[in-house]
Amino acid sequence: MDLPSFLWLWKIAAWSMGLSLLIYVLLGFSGIWMLNRRLSKRPRPAWLRPFHYIVGAILVFLVLLLLAIGVVGTLGYYGSLGHSPHLVAGLLVVALMLTSAISATQINPKRPWARSLHIGTNIILFGGFVLVTLTGWTVVQKYLP
Repeated sequence: MDLPSFLWLWKIAAWSMGLSLLIYVLLGFSGIWMLNRRLSKRPRPAWLRPFHYIVGAILVFLVLLLLAIGVVGTLGYYGSLGHSPHLVAGLLVVALMLTSAISATQINPKRPWARSLHIGTNIILFGGFVLVTLTGWTVVQKYLP
């Protein structure tokens, strides 16, 4: 297919990726705030946990949107997938994101493993975002004139 017909798709992907990284940082700050409050046995603001959940859900949506754009755009441009390590990096981020989201829904005093899994997954997710950003940059270079 002709690249200009896909330019709008790449713009959505670029904005989604930038917003995803910003939201990841915001979630990191709010998560550290909640952890600090829990460890110091001080109450957290009533709005903090719902905020963390809602912003987390937005991040899951953006990552799934990026997956869809990547698959559609790559299939449309090349006719097949697997032209760079970006696919593997993207699938890794999607898997980590879903693991984080599912573990977040399981956090409660009766399941102490869920909090550890959630936090550990999010730490690993940092590396996934770095990897997907670096491999994505090489993909972007293929499409630029």
